[in-house]
Amino acid sequence: MKALKEIKSQFVPLPMENIDTDQIIPARFLKSTTRDGFGKNLFRDWRYNNNDETNPKPDFALNQSQYKGEILVAGKNFGCGSSREHAAWALQDYGFNAVVSSFFADIFKNNALNNGVLPVTVSDAFLQEIFEQNNTCLLTINVEAQTIKINTTGSTAHFDINLYKKTCLLNGFDDIDFLISRKELIAEFEKKN
Repeated sequence: MKALKEIKSQFVPLPMENIDTDQIIPARFLKSTTRDGFGKNLFRDWRYNNNDETNPKPDFALNQSQYKGEILVAGKNFGCGSSREHAAWALQDYGFNAVVSSFFADIFKNNALNNGVLPVTVSDAFLQEIFEQNNTCLLTINVEAQTIKINTTGSTAHFDINLYKKTCLLNGFDDIDFLISRKELIAEFEKKN
């Protein structure tokens, strides 16, 4: 995984609540066991008419050229539904490094963190303030400080993150990389016991 220390980017707004994992990546695309290629099917049924890539729905945010960036901003209860790691894979493969919402489903949140996608939980009021910004607005997410800032207004919010997962994100570690980074400490412990 790549290290995530700060993300400064425009954002893609998706102001809908209860976006479930089957909407993020439909079940019919879950046949692959590698992480590559899922981005092209992110929100597939919302992006295209009749499942036809040549017929995009013009009113969907991912199909509008003015919306771009590494940050997806979504309504409350993002990632609910079935537990599929593929949802995090699809978001990351599309180019999103963070998702901002006022509530995440626990399983999605853990899958995202395990795959290098930062879920940023903010208050409903702060989320609404983000949605009120125009498409050129930049957001700055500082992983070390655990803050998100709306650059045009200066408004800042703090978000919580598990210390272990924060360490992994800052260093670009998955769980195995983290253990390897502690190899000498583990060997010392084994010698003492």
